Amino acid sequence: MDDRFFRSAMGKFATGITVVTTEVDGEAHEMTANAFMSVSLNPKMVQVSIDKRAKILNLIQQSKKFAISFLSEAQESESMRFAGQLKDDQVYSFERFGELPVIKDALANIVCTVYKEVEAGDHILFIGEVTDLQVSKGNPLLYFEGKYSRLT
Repeated sequence: MDDRFFRSAMGKFATGITVVTTEVDGEAHEMTANAFMSVSLNPKMVQVSIDKRAKILNLIQQSKKFAISFLSEAQESESMRFAGQLKDDQVYSFERFGELPVIKDALANIVCTVYKEVEAGDHILFIGEVTDLQVSKGNPLLYFEGKYSRLT
């Protein structure tokens, strides 16, 4: 099967949108990701998949910690900005939570320490042990068939 067909099939799985953040030398680093899942309840663990070419990869490996913000339906611009689809030269104003930068007003913010890295093809899977989390109300920003979507 070719790459386009595989990608199209994977697009049939609706996902939420997250922004992954870390901090190195006092500077925030971020990227949009939809390859996220919970892994374990005891201990509490989550996983995010990062392309080996992503700038944030080495930074997470260096800091050994990351945060994940679940975006609300009102945060499409944040998703586009941190996916490199929206050019904005203004410095983004992150909120601080658990000593890391996170997206303000996200549906959830999860702070993790890296538990394990697993190489999987052209990605690295970061399994993180959850050290803190906060949750708020709202509806999620969804991604389906290569487009943003909302609950109706």
